[in-house]
Amino acid sequence: MRVFQVDTAWTDDNLRIGERPEPTAGPGEVRLKMLASALNYRDLLVPRRGYGSRMQALPLIMLSDGVGHIDQVGSGVDAYRIGDRVCPLFFSTWPGGEPSAEHLAYSLGCETDGTMAEYMVVPASTVAPVPAHLDDTEAATLPTAAVTAWRALVTEGRVTAGDTVLVQGTGGVSLFALQFAKLLGARVICTSSSDEKLERARELGADVTINYRATPEWGRVARDAAGSGGVDHVIEVGGQGTLTQSLRAVRPGGAISMIGVLGGSVMDAPLGLVVTRHVRLQGITVGSREDFLAMSRAVAHSGMRPVVDRTFAFEQLREAMQYLASGRHFGKICIRH
Repeated sequence: MRVFQVDTAWTDDNLRIGERPEPTAGPGEVRLKMLASALNYRDLLVPRRGYGSRMQALPLIMLSDGVGHIDQVGSGVDAYRIGDRVCPLFFSTWPGGEPSAEHLAYSLGCETDGTMAEYMVVPASTVAPVPAHLDDTEAATLPTAAVTAWRALVTEGRVTAGDTVLVQGTGGVSLFALQFAKLLGARVICTSSSDEKLERARELGADVTINYRATPEWGRVARDAAGSGGVDHVIEVGGQGTLTQSLRAVRPGGAISMIGVLGGSVMDAPLGLVVTRHVRLQGITVGSREDFLAMSRAVAHSGMRPVVDRTFAFEQLREAMQYLASGRHFGKICIRH
């Protein structure tokens, strides 16, 4: 079968199509005929061994997001049948509950092979069904970005109707957070450097938009727009480059979900604003199978559709990654198998 993998050395030049034996489902396992995959920012770091010694030895199949049809069911599996459409989950050892070293140990496309293969064989306990109304590329976007946004706002954040949520930018996690926040009845403030993208965010339901290039001190503007002392919950994807403004925006007693470090990974912020205003900084790294199932039910019930910017062919993974790195996208970038 064809795979797209980091082959013989940790460099972008060694990201190429290869061949592997076609796997067969064993006891307790299912085999997926993969239909689509989706990209996340982490995928840009993988070919350079950006996650260090924890990563699987080469060769490593790329990407953590995908969806497939079950075409083989191993003995002892009763929960699924041939033809079921499912996503393999980001963390294979986190069924539910609080995070732990064991739960966070194995993720697709990093510590284990990812979704850029014609077939995947995984334990039946590490897949979950997807909402029927989504097409394959939309369904492929759910395991990482959607679960991250859901855990930040619902599992950890407990956002409720009337709260104000601030999302940074218009990438996958931020747009899922915008959509979920609106489902929960919250107000949403969205920041971006592009007026065109901010207009599209308003079409998705953003109540207030701020161009951070035109307004570098956007934290105070967001705080004033939120009222009641500031924003209840911030989806923080910038890291070093945006955390100070997030601290200006959040209300006393509010929460900041630390999800990305696109603007730098060093802590460089006025910590007094955290301590004296009782702000909670919560690190978020995707979530559990329970989170996926709860998120999927909400998507199915509401009819919500993920925002897919562009779809590439299997052979175009390199081009898709270059497009992701450019920052021109609005929403998710997908691969059709």
